[in-house]
Amino acid sequence: MYRRLTTAAVTVVVFALSAWACSSSKQSASATAASASGTVVVFAASSLKGTFTTLAAAFEKANPGVKIVPSYGGSDMLAAQITQGAPVDVFAAASTTTMGTVTKAGDATGTPAVFAKNELEIAVPPANPGRIASLADVTKAGITLALCAPTVPCGATATKAFAAAKLTPHPVTFEQDVASVLTKVELGEVDAGLVYQTDVKAAGAKVAGVNFAEAANAVNTYPITVVKGAKNPTAAQSFVAYVLSPAGQQVLQAAGFQQP
Repeated sequence: MYRRLTTAAVTVVVFALSAWACSSSKQSASATAASASGTVVVFAASSLKGTFTTLAAAFEKANPGVKIVPSYGGSDMLAAQITQGAPVDVFAAASTTTMGTVTKAGDATGTPAVFAKNELEIAVPPANPGRIASLADVTKAGITLALCAPTVPCGATATKAFAAAKLTPHPVTFEQDVASVLTKVELGEVDAGLVYQTDVKAAGAKVAGVNFAEAANAVNTYPITVVKGAKNPTAAQSFVAYVLSPAGQQVLQAAGFQQP
């Protein structure tokens, strides 16, 4: 009889402790969600515009008290603005090298986390007037080519790809971000442009894409961090966590980004 009572008592205690833990966990989660509020200023590489617009909307829906304010551009330009004191909460770069500018200046909180990878692809007008079928084709005489500036991640990656193929490009223009290169192709101002696979996918019927083997030798890695001195560090960290979460990764991979 004594053992039965003891077992029953233990069962009651375990049940009570479990209920308390569950309640505590829910309260903690509610407290965390409640603490995520205010404005979060996000600087992100231009190649992230489509996905981060989607991620921001989803995050705001889950956290009604938060407003994500994004700014897109060349990663090098954004990094320079951060080191010069621009009021930013989160920085998502298109390369570890560019993120290094921020970390070396002591403007990153902790170690930036890699959240995606991306490969280059040749974008051409839908009719492909230059008959581009390989990376070598964009270096032929008479072909007009647009590239990102060498200081921009997509430009640095293109340089690696051409070096791996032992080719010398002769671009007619260097653009300050990948979105500008894509626009040149969409408008038919050039025969080809080197952009990311995600950019070709997002452009839909506006361009056609040509894959090339050398792209595998120059894959871009995307890191993200909360900026030191962020005015809203709690919500900023929550947004970074969302980007890294399975839900955030699903959005990125649906857009064509590779797993980190």
